[in-house]
Amino acid sequence: MKDYEVSARTIEEAISQGLEHLGVSISDVTVDVLEEGSKGLFGLFGSRPAKVRLTLKEDEESEAVAHSILADALKEEEPKAPKAPKEAKEPKEAKETKEPKAPKAPKAPKEAKEAKEAKETKEPKAPKAPKAPKEAKEPKESKAPKASKEPKEPKEIVPAEQADRATPAGRAQEFLQELTRLMGVNVSVAVNTDEEGNVRVNMDGDTLGILIGRRGETLDALQYLTSLQVNKGQSNYTRVTLDTEGYRAKREEALVRLANRMANRAQKTGRKVSLEPMNPYERRILHSALQDHPAVTTHSEGEEPNRHVVITLKN
Repeated sequence: MKDYEVSARTIEEAISQGLEHLGVSISDVTVDVLEEGSKGLFGLFGSRPAKVRLTLKEDEESEAVAHSILADALKEEEPKAPKAPKEAKEPKEAKETKEPKAPKAPKAPKEAKEAKEAKETKEPKAPKAPKAPKEAKEPKESKAPKASKEPKEPKEIVPAEQADRATPAGRAQEFLQELTRLMGVNVSVAVNTDEEGNVRVNMDGDTLGILIGRRGETLDALQYLTSLQVNKGQSNYTRVTLDTEGYRAKREEALVRLANRMANRAQKTGRKVSLEPMNPYERRILHSALQDHPAVTTHSEGEEPNRHVVITLKN
Protein backbone atom coordinates (compact mmCIF):
# COMPACT_ATOMS: atom_id res chain seq x y z
CA MET A 1 0.00 0.00 0.00
CA LYS A 2 1.25 3.47 -0.91
CA ASP A 3 0.00 6.48 1.01
CA TYR A 4 0.36 10.14 0.03
CA GLU A 5 -0.71 13.07 2.13
CA VAL A 6 -1.29 16.53 0.67
CA SER A 7 -2.52 19.88 2.02
CA ALA A 8 -4.36 22.64 0.15
CA ARG A 9 -6.90 25.42 0.69
CA THR A 10 -9.82 23.09 0.05
CA ILE A 11 -10.38 19.34 0.06
CA GLU A 12 -10.99 19.32 -3.70
CA GLU A 13 -7.68 21.06 -4.43
CA ALA A 14 -5.83 18.66 -2.13
CA ILE A 15 -7.36 15.60 -3.86
CA SER A 16 -6.58 16.93 -7.34
CA GLN A 17 -2.96 17.69 -6.39
CA GLY A 18 -2.53 14.22 -4.94
CA LEU A 19 -3.98 12.51 -8.02
CA GLU A 20 -1.73 14.57 -10.25
CA HIS A 21 1.32 13.61 -8.19
CA LEU A 22 0.49 9.88 -8.21
CA GLY A 23 -0.57 9.89 -11.87
CA VAL A 24 -3.83 8.04 -11.21
CA SER A 25 -7.54 8.77 -11.29
CA ILE A 26 -9.94 9.09 -8.36
CA SER A 27 -11.19 5.54 -8.91
CA ASP A 28 -7.68 4.16 -8.31
CA VAL A 29 -7.26 5.51 -4.76
CA THR A 30 -8.91 5.62 -1.38
CA VAL A 31 -9.37 9.15 0.01
CA ASP A 32 -9.16 9.87 3.76
CA VAL A 33 -9.89 13.42 4.93
CA LEU A 34 -7.51 14.22 7.77
CA GLU A 35 -8.45 17.90 8.21
CA GLU A 36 -11.33 19.72 6.58
CA GLY A 37 -9.70 23.14 7.03
CA SER A 38 -11.41 26.48 7.65
CA LYS A 39 -11.43 29.91 5.97
CA GLY A 40 -11.12 31.88 9.22
CA LEU A 41 -12.41 35.40 9.79
CA PHE A 42 -12.98 37.20 6.42
CA GLY A 43 -10.72 34.59 4.84
CA LEU A 44 -7.66 36.23 6.44
CA PHE A 45 -7.37 35.38 10.17
CA GLY A 46 -7.32 31.84 11.65
CA SER A 47 -7.60 29.99 8.30
CA ARG A 48 -6.40 26.36 8.22
CA PRO A 49 -5.59 24.25 5.12
CA ALA A 50 -7.41 21.03 4.32
CA LYS A 51 -5.41 17.80 4.49
CA VAL A 52 -6.16 14.44 2.85
CA ARG A 53 -4.49 11.05 2.48
CA LEU A 54 -4.61 9.18 -0.81
CA THR A 55 -4.01 5.42 -0.63
CA LEU A 56 -3.37 3.45 -3.82
CA LYS A 57 -5.26 0.25 -4.22
CA GLU A 58 -3.17 -2.96 -4.57
CA ASP A 59 -3.67 -3.52 -8.30
CA GLU A 60 -3.17 0.11 -9.16
CA GLU A 61 -0.01 0.33 -7.07
CA SER A 62 1.64 -2.51 -8.93
CA GLU A 63 0.63 -0.96 -12.27
CA ALA A 64 2.05 2.43 -11.23
CA VAL A 65 5.36 0.79 -10.28
CA ALA A 66 5.48 -1.05 -13.60
CA HIS A 67 4.76 2.16 -15.49
CA SER A 68 7.54 3.97 -13.64
CA ILE A 69 10.06 1.16 -14.36
CA LEU A 70 9.08 1.17 -18.07
CA ALA A 71 9.42 4.95 -18.26
CA ASP A 72 12.93 4.80 -16.71
CA ALA A 73 13.98 2.14 -19.21
CA LEU A 74 12.76 4.21 -22.14
CA LYS A 75 14.64 7.27 -20.87
CA GLU A 76 17.90 5.31 -20.78
CA GLU A 77 17.47 4.03 -24.37
CA GLU A 78 16.43 7.36 -25.97
CA PRO A 79 19.87 9.10 -26.10
CA LYS A 80 21.40 6.17 -28.06
CA ALA A 81 19.34 6.80 -31.23
CA PRO A 82 20.87 10.12 -32.48
CA LYS A 83 24.36 8.55 -33.00
CA ALA A 84 23.39 7.08 -36.43
CA PRO A 85 22.96 10.40 -38.37
CA LYS A 86 26.52 11.46 -37.49
CA GLU A 87 27.93 8.46 -39.39
CA ALA A 88 25.55 9.10 -42.32
CA LYS A 89 26.88 12.64 -42.75
CA GLU A 90 30.48 11.43 -43.21
CA PRO A 91 29.98 9.80 -46.64
CA LYS A 92 28.26 12.99 -47.93
CA GLU A 93 31.25 15.04 -46.87
CA ALA A 94 33.56 12.53 -48.48
CA LYS A 95 31.68 12.75 -51.80
CA GLU A 96 31.85 16.52 -51.72
CA THR A 97 35.61 16.46 -51.17
CA LYS A 98 36.23 13.89 -53.93
CA GLU A 99 34.57 15.78 -56.82
CA PRO A 100 35.86 19.39 -56.75
CA LYS A 101 39.09 18.59 -58.74
CA ALA A 102 37.36 18.16 -62.13
CA PRO A 103 36.67 21.88 -63.08
CA LYS A 104 40.34 22.65 -63.98
CA ALA A 105 39.69 22.55 -67.74
CA PRO A 106 38.07 26.07 -68.27
CA LYS A 107 41.48 27.62 -69.04
CA ALA A 108 40.89 27.19 -72.78
CA PRO A 109 38.11 29.83 -73.07
CA LYS A 110 40.51 32.45 -71.69
CA GLU A 111 42.66 32.04 -74.77
CA ALA A 112 39.56 32.36 -76.97
CA LYS A 113 38.61 35.55 -75.14
CA GLU A 114 42.09 36.96 -75.66
CA ALA A 115 41.80 36.21 -79.39
CA LYS A 116 38.42 37.97 -79.54
CA GLU A 117 39.77 40.99 -77.68
CA ALA A 118 42.72 41.12 -80.06
CA LYS A 119 40.32 41.12 -83.05
CA GLU A 120 38.25 43.88 -81.49
CA THR A 121 41.32 46.02 -80.85
CA LYS A 122 42.48 45.59 -84.46
CA GLU A 123 39.24 47.03 -85.97
CA PRO A 124 38.17 50.03 -83.80
CA LYS A 125 38.30 52.66 -86.55
CA ALA A 126 35.57 51.16 -88.74
CA PRO A 127 32.48 52.68 -86.91
CA LYS A 128 33.52 56.28 -87.80
CA ALA A 129 31.67 56.09 -91.11
CA PRO A 130 28.06 56.63 -89.74
CA LYS A 131 28.83 60.32 -88.98
CA ALA A 132 27.88 61.26 -92.52
CA PRO A 133 24.09 60.64 -92.18
CA LYS A 134 23.98 63.03 -89.20
CA GLU A 135 25.17 65.86 -91.41
CA ALA A 136 22.59 64.85 -94.01
CA LYS A 137 19.79 65.21 -91.42
CA GLU A 138 20.68 68.82 -90.67
CA PRO A 139 19.24 70.20 -93.92
CA LYS A 140 15.86 68.74 -92.87
CA GLU A 141 15.69 71.22 -90.03
CA SER A 142 16.14 74.07 -92.47
CA LYS A 143 12.80 73.21 -94.10
CA ALA A 144 10.20 75.91 -93.69
CA PRO A 145 6.81 74.28 -94.32
CA LYS A 146 5.24 76.26 -91.48
CA ALA A 147 6.58 79.55 -92.79
CA SER A 148 4.26 79.24 -95.78
CA LYS A 149 1.27 79.44 -93.42
CA GLU A 150 2.28 82.80 -92.03
CA PRO A 151 1.54 84.82 -95.18
CA LYS A 152 -2.10 83.65 -94.95
CA GLU A 153 -2.73 85.75 -91.84
CA PRO A 154 -2.05 89.20 -93.29
CA LYS A 155 -4.98 89.01 -95.66
CA GLU A 156 -5.54 92.03 -97.86
CA ILE A 157 -8.68 93.85 -96.80
CA VAL A 158 -10.48 95.54 -99.66
CA PRO A 159 -12.65 98.36 -98.30
CA ALA A 160 -16.33 97.78 -99.04
CA GLU A 161 -18.49 100.29 -100.82
CA GLN A 162 -19.92 102.75 -98.32
CA ALA A 163 -23.72 102.66 -98.15
CA ASP A 164 -26.02 105.58 -97.50
CA ARG A 165 -26.07 106.19 -93.74
CA ALA A 166 -29.74 107.15 -93.86
CA THR A 167 -30.75 103.63 -94.95
CA PRO A 168 -30.94 100.56 -92.65
CA ALA A 169 -28.01 99.01 -94.51
CA GLY A 170 -25.91 102.16 -94.03
CA ARG A 171 -26.70 102.31 -90.31
CA ALA A 172 -25.75 98.63 -89.90
CA GLN A 173 -22.49 99.15 -91.81
CA GLU A 174 -21.46 102.21 -89.80
CA PHE A 175 -22.26 100.52 -86.49
CA LEU A 176 -20.26 97.36 -87.29
CA GLN A 177 -17.28 99.31 -88.63
CA GLU A 178 -16.99 101.20 -85.37
CA LEU A 179 -17.61 98.08 -83.25
CA THR A 180 -14.98 95.92 -84.99
CA ARG A 181 -12.49 98.80 -84.77
CA LEU A 182 -12.97 98.91 -81.00
CA MET A 183 -12.56 95.09 -80.88
CA GLY A 184 -9.24 95.37 -82.71
CA VAL A 185 -10.39 93.25 -85.67
CA ASN A 186 -9.52 94.58 -89.12
CA VAL A 187 -12.38 93.54 -91.42
CA SER A 188 -14.26 94.81 -94.42
CA VAL A 189 -18.00 95.26 -93.80
CA ALA A 190 -20.09 94.80 -96.95
CA VAL A 191 -23.88 95.32 -96.82
CA ASN A 192 -26.78 94.79 -99.20
CA THR A 193 -30.57 94.69 -99.09
CA ASP A 194 -32.66 91.81 -100.50
CA GLU A 195 -36.03 92.04 -102.25
CA GLU A 196 -37.92 91.88 -98.93
CA GLY A 197 -35.97 94.80 -97.48
CA ASN A 198 -33.86 92.67 -95.07
CA VAL A 199 -30.24 93.72 -94.50
CA ARG A 200 -27.46 91.18 -95.10
CA VAL A 201 -23.99 91.93 -93.82
CA ASN A 202 -20.79 90.06 -94.69
CA MET A 203 -17.58 90.77 -92.74
CA ASP A 204 -14.43 89.68 -94.57
CA GLY A 205 -10.96 89.36 -93.00
CA ASP A 206 -11.60 87.51 -89.72
CA THR A 207 -9.20 84.61 -90.32
CA LEU A 208 -8.98 83.70 -86.60
CA GLY A 209 -12.74 83.36 -86.05
CA ILE A 210 -12.86 86.04 -83.36
CA LEU A 211 -16.17 87.36 -84.66
CA ILE A 212 -17.71 83.86 -84.78
CA GLY A 213 -17.00 82.54 -81.28
CA ARG A 214 -18.09 79.19 -79.88
CA ARG A 215 -20.86 77.79 -82.11
CA GLY A 216 -21.43 81.26 -83.52
CA GLU A 217 -22.34 82.83 -80.18
CA THR A 218 -20.26 85.99 -80.79
CA LEU A 219 -21.65 86.37 -84.31
CA ASP A 220 -25.21 86.00 -83.01
CA ALA A 221 -24.54 88.62 -80.32
CA LEU A 222 -23.18 91.06 -82.91
CA GLN A 223 -26.21 90.39 -85.11
CA TYR A 224 -28.56 91.11 -82.20
CA LEU A 225 -26.82 94.39 -81.29
CA THR A 226 -26.78 95.49 -84.94
CA SER A 227 -30.48 94.72 -85.25
CA LEU A 228 -31.23 96.89 -82.21
CA GLN A 229 -29.20 99.76 -83.68
CA VAL A 230 -30.85 99.52 -87.11
CA ASN A 231 -34.43 99.35 -85.76
CA LYS A 232 -33.94 102.02 -83.08
CA GLY A 233 -36.67 104.65 -83.49
CA GLN A 234 -38.05 103.02 -86.67
CA SER A 235 -41.70 102.12 -87.23
CA ASN A 236 -41.00 99.19 -89.56
CA TYR A 237 -38.88 96.25 -88.38
CA THR A 238 -35.89 95.34 -90.55
CA ARG A 239 -34.27 91.91 -90.18
CA VAL A 240 -30.47 91.94 -90.07
CA THR A 241 -28.35 88.88 -90.88
CA LEU A 242 -24.59 88.83 -90.20
CA ASP A 243 -22.10 86.43 -91.76
CA THR A 244 -18.32 86.10 -91.91
CA GLU A 245 -16.06 83.71 -93.82
CA GLY A 246 -19.16 81.80 -95.02
CA TYR A 247 -19.96 80.58 -91.49
CA ARG A 248 -23.76 80.78 -91.87
CA ALA A 249 -23.80 78.53 -94.93
CA LYS A 250 -21.48 75.97 -93.30
CA ARG A 251 -23.51 76.00 -90.11
CA GLU A 252 -26.76 75.58 -92.03
CA GLU A 253 -25.41 72.53 -93.85
CA ALA A 254 -24.28 71.00 -90.55
CA LEU A 255 -27.69 71.61 -88.97
CA VAL A 256 -29.53 70.00 -91.90
CA ARG A 257 -27.32 66.89 -91.60
CA LEU A 258 -27.97 66.83 -87.85
CA ALA A 259 -31.74 67.08 -88.36
CA ASN A 260 -31.81 64.13 -90.79
CA ARG A 261 -29.59 62.02 -88.54
CA MET A 262 -31.76 62.65 -85.47
CA ALA A 263 -34.92 61.94 -87.49
CA ASN A 264 -33.53 58.51 -88.42
CA ARG A 265 -32.75 57.83 -84.77
CA ALA A 266 -36.31 58.71 -83.77
CA GLN A 267 -37.63 56.28 -86.39
CA LYS A 268 -35.36 53.43 -85.27
CA THR A 269 -35.98 53.79 -81.54
CA GLY A 270 -39.61 54.87 -81.70
CA ARG A 271 -38.90 57.59 -79.14
CA LYS A 272 -38.70 61.35 -79.29
CA VAL A 273 -35.27 62.95 -79.68
CA SER A 274 -34.39 66.22 -77.93
CA LEU A 275 -31.62 68.38 -79.39
CA GLU A 276 -29.36 70.80 -77.55
CA PRO A 277 -30.53 74.38 -76.90
CA MET A 278 -30.18 76.67 -79.93
CA ASN A 279 -31.01 80.22 -80.89
CA PRO A 280 -34.21 80.99 -82.89
CA TYR A 281 -32.28 81.19 -86.19
CA GLU A 282 -30.83 77.68 -85.86
CA ARG A 283 -34.14 76.25 -84.63
CA ARG A 284 -35.83 77.60 -87.75
CA ILE A 285 -33.28 75.77 -89.90
CA LEU A 286 -34.09 72.47 -88.14
CA HIS A 287 -37.85 72.96 -88.50
CA SER A 288 -37.47 73.81 -92.18
CA ALA A 289 -35.24 70.78 -92.83
CA LEU A 290 -37.83 68.33 -91.45
CA GLN A 291 -41.11 70.04 -92.31
CA ASP A 292 -41.69 67.71 -95.29
CA HIS A 293 -40.40 64.54 -93.60
CA PRO A 294 -42.94 61.68 -94.00
CA ALA A 295 -42.38 60.05 -90.58
CA VAL A 296 -41.43 62.74 -88.05
CA THR A 297 -42.51 66.19 -86.94
CA THR A 298 -40.73 68.88 -84.90
CA HIS A 299 -41.62 71.39 -82.21
CA SER A 300 -39.73 73.55 -79.69
CA GLU A 301 -39.78 73.17 -75.91
CA GLY A 302 -38.36 75.11 -72.95
CA GLU A 303 -37.64 78.74 -72.27
CA GLU A 304 -34.83 80.91 -73.62
CA PRO A 305 -31.89 80.45 -73.54
CA ASN A 306 -32.57 76.72 -73.05
CA ARG A 307 -35.28 76.39 -75.70
CA HIS A 308 -34.58 73.38 -77.93
CA VAL A 309 -36.07 71.36 -80.79
CA VAL A 310 -37.80 68.01 -80.16
CA ILE A 311 -38.29 65.44 -82.95
CA THR A 312 -41.25 63.01 -82.55
CA LEU A 313 -42.95 60.39 -84.74
CA LYS A 314 -46.10 61.48 -86.54
CA ASN A 315 -47.97 58.34 -85.54
